[in-house]
Amino acid sequence: MAGAGVRARAVRAKNYGRQVPLPVAVRDRLGELFPDSEFAQAFGATGPAGWSPGRLALVTVFQMAENLTDRQAAEALRDRLSWAYALGLELTDTGFDFTVLSQFRTRVVEHGLEEKVLDLLLARLVEQGLLKAGGKQRTDSTHVLSAVRA
Repeated sequence: MAGAGVRARAVRAKNYGRQVPLPVAVRDRLGELFPDSEFAQAFGATGPAGWSPGRLALVTVFQMAENLTDRQAAEALRDRLSWAYALGLELTDTGFDFTVLSQFRTRVVEHGLEEKVLDLLLARLVEQGLLKAGGKQRTDSTHVLSAVRA
């Protein structure tokens, strides 16, 4: 895809000689963290096309990391090249209405998937050797989702 190559070159040029933003580091080091198939029970294949639940999960992680409101997170997605890069979006992607994030979180909770994002993230960190398996520290993703919801 030509857009992905242009986006990657632009991100590298903008961050040349300095530490890359968290979304860029996540994409470069961890790749796709949240495949849509992991959310299939809450987001079926039928009905109108919407935003990928895997992408919305990643937006929620970045939102929490930067302490952003839903409105600010939706705006960051439109304005920040690093977020578009991390989410694999075309430069022309217009993003989504901020209310989509609340709807996403509600659906995740309704289907008991509150820990799915954290479990997938921890598994990838262990796989990459960035976290030891079986460690004693663990964050309950329910608190993460609750904090973002508030």
